[in-house]
Amino acid sequence: MPGKLIIFSAPSGSGKSTIVKYLIDRGLDFKFSVSATSRKPRGTERDGVEYYFLTPDEFREKITAGEFIEYEEVYPDCFYGTLKSEIENKLNAGYDMLFDVDVVGGLNIKKFYGERALAVFVKPPSIEALRERLEKRATDSPEMIEKRVAKAVWELEFAPKFDVVIVNDRLEEAQAETERVVRKFLGK
Repeated sequence: MPGKLIIFSAPSGSGKSTIVKYLIDRGLDFKFSVSATSRKPRGTERDGVEYYFLTPDEFREKITAGEFIEYEEVYPDCFYGTLKSEIENKLNAGYDMLFDVDVVGGLNIKKFYGERALAVFVKPPSIEALRERLEKRATDSPEMIEKRVAKAVWELEFAPKFDVVIVNDRLEEAQAETERVVRKFLGK
């Protein structure tokens, strides 16, 4: 039986990665999609493992051929995207897949796969709480925090388009609710 897709999107600092890690620690077995990029490998990154590394021209050729389910040009000639073949091979082998993508990419995947996909938006309780979390993380400059908050305001506009919105006010409750929703969708 073909697999299903679980798509997670959220503003930076909403707790999405923590919730995804919790699901994996709870025994939910997912395959992850290896994205394609036109940037150069960093450190010990290997083609086909961390990313599929393409030249900007190769990336554009695949865009023209309709080989991406979603993609974005982050900077000039620096593309990131998800190849349809990467998803189809894993789904047809019966694997459930998990995606941790931006809101537009998440909605594009959902649109393509319809009922085979569950799109989950992890929402902070408020913009003020999000700003506080980003400040406590102490990984960004004040300018970058402001950029992340501004982007979050924009991303929150997309929340109603997702199948499920999880408000991460109390982490344990958000984790339990997410697990319940995902298990129900997967029939596990």
